[in-house]
Amino acid sequence: MRVPTAIAVTSADLVLPAPDRHTPGAALLHPPEQLDLESALAETGALLERHGHLVALVPPWLPRSTVQRLHTVRAILETDRIALLGIDLPPLGTALLVRQLRQLSVCDFSPGIIASAARLLSHYIYAGALLGSVAKLDRVRVPVGLGAHARSWSPSAQFAVMAHPKPHLAKLSGGGSQGAHGPRGAHGPRGAHGPRGALLPAGPEFATHLTFARGQLTSDWVTAELAPAWQVQGVLENPLPAASPGWWGTPKLVEFAAGIPDLSVLYQLVASVRREECRWCGLELIGDRCGFCAAPLTAPPPPASSARSRP
Repeated sequence: MRVPTAIAVTSADLVLPAPDRHTPGAALLHPPEQLDLESALAETGALLERHGHLVALVPPWLPRSTVQRLHTVRAILETDRIALLGIDLPPLGTALLVRQLRQLSVCDFSPGIIASAARLLSHYIYAGALLGSVAKLDRVRVPVGLGAHARSWSPSAQFAVMAHPKPHLAKLSGGGSQGAHGPRGAHGPRGAHGPRGALLPAGPEFATHLTFARGQLTSDWVTAELAPAWQVQGVLENPLPAASPGWWGTPKLVEFAAGIPDLSVLYQLVASVRREECRWCGLELIGDRCGFCAAPLTAPPPPASSARSRP
């Protein structure tokens, strides 16, 4: 019986409930403050022994010590069967991508295809949040104007923010409403108007389920306004990941992420992409880079000779 490729996370709150009884759970790679190096080596070695290959998401918001531990374990084990994937999504969006990879792990895809599929699937995840303040939002690459910063001090202020796939910021309440980032014409047909005419973030043009998680902000905007505007097929509430307040710059938030829920659609999406063989490690891949050894699909051009570079 084939054992699925292990999909790993570094925090248990990044494991969303399985959508069906066939979807396996995720492996938990404990951070340094919870597990010493010797135990981490034994933990990872046991996963490789059981599953053969291990795919772990390494978002840039992980603590530096956790990222260093992951690379140290892979280096000491001297294995090419561990893929450390740098995917830049907010915490709840990361958890949603992890669940999609867990769904795909039971299909007839090789470990290399599953690892390289993460970058493909991330383009189809819509991740954002309802925030009570945008004072510290600049650092997550969502531009915030001076006016929005000033309006953040209003006790009733709420902002609809999209971080992925395209940045978007709109003020929803407290002293008027207006789009704070992004031209009005940039919103797709599933964009809609929120309270007092504020433009909601443009939604996906394909069937999705919406997952949301409440922080210290009391609001039903995600379920009452956003979900109907995006025409989602289902809504699921989940506990807020511990990393979310730090990522969004405030604990006053309701985070949300929408993605493709149907395994058959995910399978067709990945299977439709041309498969290649990694020129370095020999694994299958889709896209332009191997998920395990990070080698590009094509070799970089040789540097120009010094003689040719002289004037």
